[in-house]
Amino acid sequence: MKKKNKKTGRRYGLQVVTLCISTTMVLVMLGLVVLSVLAARNLSVYVRENVTMNVMLGDTVTINDGVELGNMILAQPYAKHVTYISKEHALKTMAEVMGADPKEFTGVNPFEAELEVQMNADYVDADSMRQISDRLLTNEKVTDVAYMENQIDDVNRNVQRISIVLLVLSLLLLFVSYSLISSSVRLGVYSSRFLIHTMKLVGASWGFIRRPFLHRSLLIGVLSAFFACLVLGAVVYALFRYEPGAVDILTWRELAITAGSVFLFGFLIMLFCTLLSVNKFLRMTANEVYKI
Repeated sequence: MKKKNKKTGRRYGLQVVTLCISTTMVLVMLGLVVLSVLAARNLSVYVRENVTMNVMLGDTVTINDGVELGNMILAQPYAKHVTYISKEHALKTMAEVMGADPKEFTGVNPFEAELEVQMNADYVDADSMRQISDRLLTNEKVTDVAYMENQIDDVNRNVQRISIVLLVLSLLLLFVSYSLISSSVRLGVYSSRFLIHTMKLVGASWGFIRRPFLHRSLLIGVLSAFFACLVLGAVVYALFRYEPGAVDILTWRELAITAGSVFLFGFLIMLFCTLLSVNKFLRMTANEVYKI
């Protein structure tokens, strides 16, 4: 009898470990998708906010006038940061890039003072940039406005494509995750089908029968989510070591959301799959239990 109980306990423990490992692997994949979606969103904002608009100023515009215009632009909702670049600074920068001073060939400074406007992400699209440019050109201090329209269209197009791919991937992975966890849970409940039927025969309520299975599912869900977060943490740490700039894309906020999503998925999927599996055997008659 002791041998039989020991063998049964070992089999039960093996089932729990197997289910925990398979659930952890699924949650790791889900966590990676959530992390990728959040990183893609932040990367999109980061790329958009590095798009600049160059506002050229006339030769008669003084430094004070240029700074005043820059402050006025900065007060607008589309501007994140404005930098005033004087004619002398532009000449010095270009001389360093070219390795020669253009003034030596032309005799005059060919560059104009300008305002470099770093845009807010929400305003980086062709229509908004065109409207902003037209509005700035009405100012008598502004001679020209330059920005890379093709680059803006390419950025927005790529962002849309990445968003669609990640959305489809998320839905597919969610379906696959549910299928894998459901199969594992169903196998665990299947091994206890005779126990479930016996408890029904002695008058136990469905809620009483479900309770230990749900408690076990919650425990496995917590453990699996914890181990999945450890694996994801190791992946993120390796990414930060390899690419330190990723800290700007994946902040603590994104990591916290990913961890919360992993625990939430672990709870919900395990509870839902367990409820379906246990209810299936609770609805079976004696003949049906012994036939399967």
